[in-house]
Amino acid sequence: MNTTNTSLSYRDAGVDMDAGDQLVENIKPYAKRTMRPEVLSGIGGFGGLVEISKKYKEPVLVSGTDGVGTKLKLAFELNIHDTVGIDLVGMSVNDILVQGAEPLFFLDYFACGKLDVPAATEVIKGIAGGCEQAGCALIGGETAEMPGMYPVGEYDLAGFAVGVVEKANIITGEHIVAGDVVLGLASNGAHSNGYSLVRKIIARSQPDLNAKFDGERTLRDVIMAPTRIYVKPLLALMQTLTIKGMAHITGGGITENVPRVLPANVVAQIDAKSWAMPKLFHWLQAQGNVAQQEMYRTFNCGIGMVVVVAKADADKAIAQLNAAGENAKVIGVIRARVGDEHQTQVA
Repeated sequence: MNTTNTSLSYRDAGVDMDAGDQLVENIKPYAKRTMRPEVLSGIGGFGGLVEISKKYKEPVLVSGTDGVGTKLKLAFELNIHDTVGIDLVGMSVNDILVQGAEPLFFLDYFACGKLDVPAATEVIKGIAGGCEQAGCALIGGETAEMPGMYPVGEYDLAGFAVGVVEKANIITGEHIVAGDVVLGLASNGAHSNGYSLVRKIIARSQPDLNAKFDGERTLRDVIMAPTRIYVKPLLALMQTLTIKGMAHITGGGITENVPRVLPANVVAQIDAKSWAMPKLFHWLQAQGNVAQQEMYRTFNCGIGMVVVVAKADADKAIAQLNAAGENAKVIGVIRARVGDEHQTQVA
């Protein structure tokens, strides 16, 4: 039978534009809740328009982009789609926060082979929820349905955050000196880093992910807990005292992220006994037979954000952060560097 003259549509090629339109309609109310006064146009246009607040004298834009990594593979397997959007936002807004930036707006990229509107709606609801936590506006994004590019039931995510900071208030870490204090803010879990190793450990140990693991929480709930977003408490802290440096503990763990904010002549000496490593990390270490230092350079091990302040400000900083709902404590000190030793020592 000759089919060369058969009329084809975009739907015949595997792209359902009606599904895409329905997704946009589904997410509009969630995006609307994230709007800020600076936003001039949001979801639906070819581009999002945002002005910079007049409160800044010398505004500097700070941008960041990230994804969720292989934690998405667990989301597919476990059919959990409502929290990975929070992860997506958290990874970018926490990154730009460490330079003192207030997140202003966020864009997302959602790519799949065939659009599953209910699952995609859950993902983008999570993105909007993360934006609400961070105080930034979800002003747009891209939903790409690309037949043949992804396995059935899978998708990929990327996020893009833009923030603003007064030029004089950019946090660089350059003023960190020996004697300063290192504070640690508790994480929600593994956030979205180290999941290639997490998945390998799960494949090896074959645990019951639905079994109670930590109180009333199941192992799957603990493993999929979303990235904690530290924006509002730390922006508030910046208004009351000088933060000398911050490090978002992402890929590379504690030992590889903290040095990124340190001057070359100092070391962050971290006391591993100053906080209790959460049960998840003990389980991962035992099931994977992971060496202690490998844990510190792969996972956050319970510390999601590191903040460096002067010794005189440490007590005030901890009190304010804990009053805002964080679990903050002193986890180390800054000392002089000896030779070319690694700039973060955890012991």
